[in-house]
Amino acid sequence: MSLFKPSLLTLAMVAASTSMYGYAAEAEDVATADESIEVLKVTGIRRSLKESQSLKMSSSSIVEAISAEDIGKLPDVSIAESLARLPGVSAQRLDGRANVISIRGMGPDFTTATLNGREQASVNDNRGVEFDQYPSELLNRVVVYKTPDATVMAQAIGGTVDMQTISPLTHGEQTFAIGLRGEMNDLGALNSGSDDTGYRGSISYIDQFADDTIGIALGYARMMSPNQEERWQAWGYPENAAGDSVLGGAKPFVRSSELERDGVLAVFEYAPNDFYQTKVDLYYSKFTDDQRLRGIEIPAAWGANGGIEATNIENGLVTEGVIRGAEVVVRNDVNKRDAESLSVGWNNKFQINDNWNVEADIGLSKAERTDIGMESYSGTGRGTGVGAVDDLGFAYNGDGSYNFTHGLDYSDPNVIKLGDPLGWGSPLGANTQDGFINKPEIEDELQSFRLAAEYIFDDSAIRSVKFGVNYTEREKSKLDKGYFLTLKGYDGTDPNYVMTVPDKYLLRSTSLDFFGMGDVLSYDSLAFYNDGNYIETDVADVDASRAVNSWDVSEEVTTAFVMATIDTDVYDIPFTGNFGVQAVQTDQSSNGTASTLENGELVTNANYDSASYTEWLPSFNLGFEVAEGQMLRVSAARTLTRARMDQMNSNIGYSYEANPTDGVNWSGNAGNTQLRPWLARQYDISYENYFSDQGYFALAVFYKDLENYTYKQTAFIDFTDIVPPQNPGDNPVGRFEQWQNGQGGYVQGIEASFSMDFGMWADALEGFGTVLSGSYNDSEVKETADSEPTTLPGLSEKTFNATVYYENSGFEARVSSRYRSDFLGEVTAISLTRQNVNVKAETVVDAQIGYDFSESGIDALYGLSVLFQVNNLTNEPFTSYTGEDARHVRDYQNYGRNFMLGANYKF
Repeated sequence: MSLFKPSLLTLAMVAASTSMYGYAAEAEDVATADESIEVLKVTGIRRSLKESQSLKMSSSSIVEAISAEDIGKLPDVSIAESLARLPGVSAQRLDGRANVISIRGMGPDFTTATLNGREQASVNDNRGVEFDQYPSELLNRVVVYKTPDATVMAQAIGGTVDMQTISPLTHGEQTFAIGLRGEMNDLGALNSGSDDTGYRGSISYIDQFADDTIGIALGYARMMSPNQEERWQAWGYPENAAGDSVLGGAKPFVRSSELERDGVLAVFEYAPNDFYQTKVDLYYSKFTDDQRLRGIEIPAAWGANGGIEATNIENGLVTEGVIRGAEVVVRNDVNKRDAESLSVGWNNKFQINDNWNVEADIGLSKAERTDIGMESYSGTGRGTGVGAVDDLGFAYNGDGSYNFTHGLDYSDPNVIKLGDPLGWGSPLGANTQDGFINKPEIEDELQSFRLAAEYIFDDSAIRSVKFGVNYTEREKSKLDKGYFLTLKGYDGTDPNYVMTVPDKYLLRSTSLDFFGMGDVLSYDSLAFYNDGNYIETDVADVDASRAVNSWDVSEEVTTAFVMATIDTDVYDIPFTGNFGVQAVQTDQSSNGTASTLENGELVTNANYDSASYTEWLPSFNLGFEVAEGQMLRVSAARTLTRARMDQMNSNIGYSYEANPTDGVNWSGNAGNTQLRPWLARQYDISYENYFSDQGYFALAVFYKDLENYTYKQTAFIDFTDIVPPQNPGDNPVGRFEQWQNGQGGYVQGIEASFSMDFGMWADALEGFGTVLSGSYNDSEVKETADSEPTTLPGLSEKTFNATVYYENSGFEARVSSRYRSDFLGEVTAISLTRQNVNVKAETVVDAQIGYDFSESGIDALYGLSVLFQVNNLTNEPFTSYTGEDARHVRDYQNYGRNFMLGANYKF
């Protein structure tokens, strides 16, 4: 029997947009329950909410969903922003845009993303998908699965995000849709040559042929999006002689970016009869992020200068002072990322008879990324104590950044010249690091094959049994190259050599008035580099630690599964669900490098390591309809999340310091191919009350018992037998770090959500509605049994989302807000490496208003709608800090507001 007795509208919503892949199979069963149901024409915000609710109702797992308001139009600008409005889901912003997500307090390392049920390769160093790679215009629905079942191949401890494209045969009608939006950032063009305006455009075509046995869906989306930022960035906050924290140094700058993305979707579907269906889908995305960053690096307590004169101290922090004799570096940097993603799948379904179904699925997902991170330095001289100096006043402004005063004109090309102002490196002799360039490359390929069968019982409490096998091969590699840059005009004979920037590269000066430093010299540093004006020295030739940054990791995973579905009554209470088990066998290996120093020379050798393991993952999801429209769900499962791929490498590296400050000459670090996955036993209870087609209340409690925890172990070992001594008197005991599986811990929480269309209470409120959700999370993990507990990265203790909308007679308006409390987030550090920092709480508000002319009665305008949107309406900054004092701000990023005006047309 069916768990719920949904209304015609609910069935129609599911039937209108159900995907035929993976997780959506349950919704498909509901859709096919009555083939004669007429699809009701409901569009806009309320259509999206009703469809999302219908899927949540019909699923045997605990899920959340987002549906497109209409073809080619998800509710928000990006998928990640839409996901961040769901109960228990939060997003971390990167350069002002939502980029990665956390589910139930578990960060990107603990979530998995799929497209039509197939796991996706990723462009970053790990497994986590960056959702801004996927144009929202080409997706029909996104479902978040918080509890797994035995048929979920890409499960994760946090949850699984399944992005679904449209099924043209299920859609059932010919549709052509086109959309175009212009956008503008209110900070203006902060860097010379940048733009503060852009656009987004999309086109979709869906049709059916041959008596509705063949269906196609084609889509193309393009984005040229500007992004501006004013960023204050601090080096850190050491203590002075009096024990007060003081600014160690700062690197404030302005960033101008242009995001260019092209996405293509193609779906071919063929169903010649009731016994066979086949579908091929292809998705391709090309993404370019071109950034220009110009600013000034200011050494303070950690710099070579005349010292810090503190003029005001508040609660242990020097809030006002003067940096005497300051020497600075003017920076003209470039970050550029080119990324491509390809996903291809072929699914076949066979109905042998009334009792047997068979499914075969093949998938390929590939991702490639190439980065350029270039730094170009200029100042008043080469090396410290050479050029002109300045007395810089500074004052804490209360929001985490500082305001400065200065005397020199840092935009004068006769004062600020190319060179190595602070002697940051010596690749070709003293003070010869005039710049630096990183060129990492990532390749990720994932192939999958799944063969499954289902037997449907007649008149049994066990509705069906599904069983099968899934096989995946994945290989991910990173080639990390970095080069010191030295001006070709510098031959080492003149220690004071600097170069005036040639006129052909000079640009309009860049304003740093946002923190009081006036204008700085600006030039086209990438053009200067591309024209061959630098000598490049490979860092790996002189730095043993850099020689082990490249790696290759491979995985072969075979998963056998069996799951029984239940549909019966227990004491007249409808009872449905599933129970099953997976047996997951994994072979993992890595090709890496072992490096050391011998007689002062860097020596590298190939290094290979491998490991195998098998894990058993039982699960059950049970649902009881305790009253009409009221559901009690109970779930339990043992789940796994595979270790980070960049931690599984087989690299081993050593470095030597002749004159260490801590007495340790030797240090080493290594990856660990032997790492086992994160494992957890998780338990969920959820109560859901559906009081209308667009109204429900849900309350869920969960507990995840983490069986282990991955951490970086530090040990002090005797290096005598590992590397030869470099100098007499060296300390043979050195520091060695390696990733290990640790003790474990827990994550627990409670979440609530509420959705209501106020029109059900009074005609005067027709069209008004709200969606509210909130969660509270808590975690504790320990590296070892004796270590101090800590919280998980990505976990916010509190999250809250609120949306208020109006939709009636063609008019649409919506204001949405999402809040998350402080959390430990992953950000970019030196040489494009990643590190965890504390991120301050934030509340991001977006708004939109529009009109659908289909409701106007003007036939010529039928299908046309217009929309005006504002993202980051309150101009919420992104702020991170170090340590426990929130005044020790590492980053304060001001992104401004983005305005968009556009139109959509469908017929």
